[in-house]
Amino acid sequence: MKISVKWLGDYVALPPSVDELARKLTAAGLEIEGLERPAEGLKGVVVGQIQESVQHPNADKLSVTKIDAGTGALLQVVCGAKNFKVGDKVPLATVGAKLPNGMEIKQAALRGVDSSGMLCSAKELGLSEESSGLLILSPDQKVGTPIAEALGLDDVVLEVNVTPNRPDALSHLGVAREVGVVTGAALKVPQPKPVESGAPASEKVKVRVESPERCPRYAARVVENVTIKPSPQWMQERLKACGVRAINNVVDVTNYVNLEYGQPLHAFDLDKLAGQEIVVRMAAKGEKLTTLDGKARTLDSDDLVICDKSTPQALAGVMGGGDSEVTEKTTRLVLESANFAGSGVRRTAKRHVLHTEASHRFERGADLDAVVPALERAAQLIAELSGGTVAPGRVDVYPAEKAPRQVTLRFARVEKVLGVAVAEAEVRRILEALGFKKVAEGAGQATYEVPRARVDVEREEDLLEEVARVYGYDNIPAKLPRGLAELAPEPAHSEAERRLRQALAGAGLSEVVNYSFVAPKSLEVLGLKEQPVALLNPLSVEQSVMRTSLLPGLLENLSRSVRHQVESVSVYETGRAYFRDAEGGQGIRPAAREVHRVAGLVWGLRGGGRSWTQKDARADFYDAKGAVEAVLAALRVEGTTWSLGGPAAYHPRASAEVKGADGTVLGHVGELHPRVVKALGLPEGVFVFELDTAPLYAAARLVPEYHPLPKFPAVLRDLAVVVPVEQANEEVRKVILEVGGPLVEDALVFDVYTGKPIPEGKKNLAYALRYRSADRTLTDVEVSEAHQRIISEVNQRLGASLRA
Repeated sequence: MKISVKWLGDYVALPPSVDELARKLTAAGLEIEGLERPAEGLKGVVVGQIQESVQHPNADKLSVTKIDAGTGALLQVVCGAKNFKVGDKVPLATVGAKLPNGMEIKQAALRGVDSSGMLCSAKELGLSEESSGLLILSPDQKVGTPIAEALGLDDVVLEVNVTPNRPDALSHLGVAREVGVVTGAALKVPQPKPVESGAPASEKVKVRVESPERCPRYAARVVENVTIKPSPQWMQERLKACGVRAINNVVDVTNYVNLEYGQPLHAFDLDKLAGQEIVVRMAAKGEKLTTLDGKARTLDSDDLVICDKSTPQALAGVMGGGDSEVTEKTTRLVLESANFAGSGVRRTAKRHVLHTEASHRFERGADLDAVVPALERAAQLIAELSGGTVAPGRVDVYPAEKAPRQVTLRFARVEKVLGVAVAEAEVRRILEALGFKKVAEGAGQATYEVPRARVDVEREEDLLEEVARVYGYDNIPAKLPRGLAELAPEPAHSEAERRLRQALAGAGLSEVVNYSFVAPKSLEVLGLKEQPVALLNPLSVEQSVMRTSLLPGLLENLSRSVRHQVESVSVYETGRAYFRDAEGGQGIRPAAREVHRVAGLVWGLRGGGRSWTQKDARADFYDAKGAVEAVLAALRVEGTTWSLGGPAAYHPRASAEVKGADGTVLGHVGELHPRVVKALGLPEGVFVFELDTAPLYAAARLVPEYHPLPKFPAVLRDLAVVVPVEQANEEVRKVILEVGGPLVEDALVFDVYTGKPIPEGKKNLAYALRYRSADRTLTDVEVSEAHQRIISEVNQRLGASLRA
């Protein structure tokens, strides 16, 4: 937002230095990003009058002029332009001046004739890209006046970074209010009172609002007998300083008042409105409107439009239409000043790719109370600048007046929240200067009515923020925050997750992070039965549902790596899987049931690539199982059992289910099924695992328990039994530990053998048993008796036989 300092001075007394003004505004929250000083490049250039002009004696294209620069003596200047005559007033760059294009003016001799300065064109002054000769000034200009003053360029323009929550600062009056607050100067607000005559406005134009939720208020004024012509120089200069191109006196006034009040306005040619009626309604889908930029636009049913009796004439809050545009032939006007819902204006502006000064303000929240003052100001200015007459009264459609918000401030909260004591009188001064009106008083508190322009103030903390920024953040002492008496212990799951990550990293797996959104087919191909939670507004079809497994993301990582000719992939991810919840979304209950999991994938050459020590050795089932076992060991999860089988996505020949000591399923590990491999276009030999972390962490023993070293020696015995091929090792081991207890400390399988002389359909399992007593040295007899009991029970329960 560009703010003219000269214009700003109309409403409030300014600090003596523009730099001080910029510093104060920045400190109060209105950041000044830059300062434009047009006069800086025009020092030494003054208004000069040509008193005499003769042909150069040595050059046909040059003239020798005598210039009155207000110094008493005429200056001789050689000039090459031909578009002037004696008596004209033109810009004179005196000796020593440095022009915006970098040219430095020196005393010189041109073709043998002395020249004391240079007569300038608009291009040479940096005012235009092109120039056909000297810039001819108004005859009213005083000789010797600095050119910056003569052209209205003796101004400083502030580039204000107005944040989206402060639409009240998108105007000169809004910024002037801020200046008054930080400096203590009084604010001078215009009090427009247009002179009225003729028949009432209500007899000349009718207004009907059919969509009050999108247009809370619509006011209109009628101005007749206008003469369209250029606006005065002072208005053009102010508009130009703010980056707005001057068009004519009517359009310029609407732009001027917009920059003054922050309230967008629009002028319609009344004679071009069918039925002399204005209807504010939603557009019919497919309706056409040609906007002021000359583009024909097809409207949507969500577009709010300003219509006459039959057709749309403007996109509400965005841009007017060409059919009712003000032209040189216009004599009667309808001035519109309205308030439009910001969300609707934003959608329309984005839909039509049309960002304007009006839409910029309405999108952020225009001041409902500025509708009428801005309308009165514009009507008065147009009447003064065009010779028009203002019809008495205005048409003001305000279906449902909204009461301003009220916020209560407890003065004791100021020091408690800000950390510095601010006098109550200063707090009251700040808020009242900002336009907050006190409506109630209580013990140690006051209730304030919030100006409608301050859409960002809704609660007590917002008022405290206003006090803080005006009082000055630099005045608030730096203090350490109050500490807690004691730190809360770290959640147990944090340590468990840390150990899990360390274990998987130690097993050679790298962590990845994938989206929680996947394609439905990615879950279907894995044979998952759960119906996933669908997104209402997905980024794409490939990310349209919430994952019910972490495997799709890992498989996509593998697919991408294979396409880049990677020889080995070992990755894992921790994250949430999401499942439908019949009661989800009720009260504070989440919409979906979330299950935290860890999943991993290994494929390709073992060890990360080719190696001379293990050439082309490929990862297998036991690499994935080993990673899971590393996690169990790191968490000290004991009593786990492994059994054959897994979900449909796993190959039945190489898959296992891992359970906790209480029988809870912790997860699965195995080779990816060939059906899945083929469907996803993956290479063979992909091994994955997926574990639920909740039961895993519950079974973890993160605090180690002390066990004294054994005092008595152990006795080692081997046991080899022949069992059916499908018999699981864990079932045999479980019987051994149960029957051998408490003497058998451990039973470890160290050999599995099939083939002759073992009968077909059988296998040999060889176990290393460790016997030990905590209170004595075992005898051979005790060990032999326990060993024999084990053999007997294994035979009876499992049908196993002792290998000969």
